Amino acid sequence: MKTDKYLPSPDDIRLFLTDVDGTLTDGGMYYGSDGTEFKKFNTRDGMGLQLLQRTGVKVGIVTSENTPINVNRARKLGLDYLKQSARDGGKLAAVNEICSEMGITLKEVAYVGDDVNCYDLLAAVGWAACPADACTKVKNIPAIRILTRRGGDACVREWIDMILANQ
Repeated sequence: MKTDKYLPSPDDIRLFLTDVDGTLTDGGMYYGSDGTEFKKFNTRDGMGLQLLQRTGVKVGIVTSENTPINVNRARKLGLDYLKQSARDGGKLAAVNEICSEMGITLKEVAYVGDDVNCYDLLAAVGWAACPADACTKVKNIPAIRILTRRGGDACVREWIDMILANQ
């Protein structure tokens, strides 16, 4: 029995997606002296994505960045989708492509993102969430779930745990 009618259960969503910078990471940009870029991911977010995937929900990343770091993270976690370089409305377009491929609607999608480049997608999906430190414009999206954790501090896992608890 569902515990919260305002939260999806794995039966309500077919696709769970997340942003990277500011959501899976703390939003910091780290560079070595040779110009190598680094990102710090929270392992709990990764485990949460895998737990949700085991329920039959497809999972993935949609980001405006295009880095090998994101490819490596998606590959390590065995994610179903990785859409990079999704800029200027490209996130919503990328998710519409995935939905068409899967034969689902945006109402069956859960997405977590933190900044203005996530706005259109967050406003369109059936289940939207953002980290506690998301920008004000995102926090003001009607019906968005504002999580208690900040980006990079297992906020994605917090959202997934809510979904899994609502089975």
